[in-house]
Amino acid sequence: MEQVVVVDQLGKPIGAEEKIRAHADGGVLHLAFCILVFDPAGQLLLQRRADEKYHFSGLWSNTCCGHPRPGEGVCEAGQRRLSEEFGIRMELEPRAHFTYFAEDPVSGLAEYEFAHVLVGRAGASVRPAPDPSEIGAWAWTPVSSVVDATRSHGERYTPWFRQLLEEQPVAHWAMG
Repeated sequence: MEQVVVVDQLGKPIGAEEKIRAHADGGVLHLAFCILVFDPAGQLLLQRRADEKYHFSGLWSNTCCGHPRPGEGVCEAGQRRLSEEFGIRMELEPRAHFTYFAEDPVSGLAEYEFAHVLVGRAGASVRPAPDPSEIGAWAWTPVSSVVDATRSHGERYTPWFRQLLEEQPVAHWAMG
């Protein structure tokens, strides 16, 4: 049974909860991360969540998201999930954090997360090898195109990704 780290409003760990239970009944605030991987041209690696995902399935989002396990560091957890989902191994640099809440009308589950934003740089030799149970499609996309698309077709993107693009200097991070 996978567990997540429950946190207070400042992101300080205060306990642990079973992962699905932490997302049920309006959710409980827990630790998470959102990864943004950029290629040498500054394009962002996007994923469309697999149709089999337990919530927010079929929506486009940032490169990878996940939860640290109790006792696991945020960057360590990010590297683990990036490898599991995309088959990519790289260093990740913490850049920011934000809190968000979003309910999935299809599954009834909620995301209530204190999320750390982690940035990675993909060299020319990086070749994504996505796990189809996690990722339905993927694309390298200019940040300006992603921002425009989330504004004009927001329903196609995860709510946390839209919030991240609105609140954080993602275009700046794309350039180094």
